[in-house]
Amino acid sequence: MHNPELLPLVSAPSLLPDGCHDDVRLLVAGRLMRKRNMYAPRILVLDSGLGGLTVFREVAKTRPDARFLYVADDAAFPYGRVEPEKLVEHVLALVERLVEIHEPDLAVIACNTASTIALPSLRARFAVPFVGTVPAIKPACAASRTKRVSVLGTEATVKREYTHALIREFAAGCEVTLVGSARLAALAETELQGGGVEDAAIAAELAPCFVENGARTDTIVLACTHYPLLIDRIERLASWPVAFIDPAPAIARRVVDLLGPAQIAAAPGAARAIFTSGRDISAGLLATLRGFGFGEIAAQVPRTRSSHDIAASAVANFGFKKRH
Repeated sequence: MHNPELLPLVSAPSLLPDGCHDDVRLLVAGRLMRKRNMYAPRILVLDSGLGGLTVFREVAKTRPDARFLYVADDAAFPYGRVEPEKLVEHVLALVERLVEIHEPDLAVIACNTASTIALPSLRARFAVPFVGTVPAIKPACAASRTKRVSVLGTEATVKREYTHALIREFAAGCEVTLVGSARLAALAETELQGGGVEDAAIAAELAPCFVENGARTDTIVLACTHYPLLIDRIERLASWPVAFIDPAPAIARRVVDLLGPAQIAAAPGAARAIFTSGRDISAGLLATLRGFGFGEIAAQVPRTRSSHDIAASAVANFGFKKRH
């Protein structure tokens, strides 16, 4: 007999699940997950750098009672420059260690590249449910009035066949312009670490999104979680007013779909963050992380170690204890 509490999960290789929230196609891992209302769940958020903070922020709003571990895998930043096979191997090794020690109730892959490349393998290996991130092309095309939509992503994201498949399925008569930015994610990292970023550098990455071809672009998909970190400047530097689509709120809703709503009003403790590279954390970045609500931050690993050893040591040095 069909049980409505059992949530069917997507299967590789299509990565196009039915029944996901209309705002964005999200990828969920595991075999079958029973929808439940969890008290103070442990939630892991993983990105190659700081972009996942935009997703963490939205998830934390909907589950303020959760115990969060944010992992910035800056040892491998940016993921888009890593060969797909090597990226899968790297992410599997990192997540394996995190799952072993931290035992999350749910993991969010807050990166378009990692979601489209590594998530099927993560689902196959781990029983932990995963929520992923993909370009929000469907809601953008549905909302566009001029039928001119741009997708602003990393060079790897806009080249990927998965992105082209989303356009073929959901363009709905829209003319979609793909814009691969070589620098915008790194500019966002620099900004959050307290470095200076000139308006002209951001504007140059944005300019190709604004197309006049009988009608003007009116909707832009932010297809990298780093980009909303610069949203105030992006909106100010836009060639004309457009709607910018950020997938983070829809990701947060999907987390609530799986874990249920918050059971208490406040978090049981400050969120924790790990940086896998071992590089020094600047005063500017520390201040930014405090502003996001992080109380514990670790970056204690030697640079000479391999990325896998860095990831393992970072988690071990951070002092997480397995639950009993």
